[in-house]
Amino acid sequence: MTDPTSIDEAVGSSDERLTVGLVGSSGGHLAHLLVLKPWWENHDRFWVTFDMPDSHDLLESERCDWAHYPTTRNIPNLIRNFGLAWKVLRRERPDVIISTGAAVAFPFFLLGRLMGVKTVFIEVYDRIDHASLTARLCAPLSSSFLVQWEDQLVFHPKAELIGRLM
Repeated sequence: MTDPTSIDEAVGSSDERLTVGLVGSSGGHLAHLLVLKPWWENHDRFWVTFDMPDSHDLLESERCDWAHYPTTRNIPNLIRNFGLAWKVLRRERPDVIISTGAAVAFPFFLLGRLMGVKTVFIEVYDRIDHASLTARLCAPLSSSFLVQWEDQLVFHPKAELIGRLM
């Protein structure tokens, strides 16, 4: 499993306390972000995910905003999530946004980059035969793009290999 210093290297800070936005769908994407706890627990943070039972259980003591879902190819919810991203990013003023996907990441990465926020995308470990749509959309908007398997470098040649999170 990867070491939290890999995230420090991607973000560019090891000692400074940051405001971190952790953005991801519920389920496996959320699980990937939770594994980074040894890193994010030392920072001020907020979460954006779906209003689902697993999210409530896993994030009960965390500050959360609930994204609109479903997101896959759902234009009305994409627009709603752009509105949410605008509101949340203006309120929180994060130093960095970290996401493992899925589609909820895109509005936060696009608006975050326009606001000068660092963005770190981590491709999930189960995408070894092709790049996820969200990864393809977020790659050009990412300050750092990280993959967990060497095989993923074929689809993301500019990515940094950090090793598996889970």
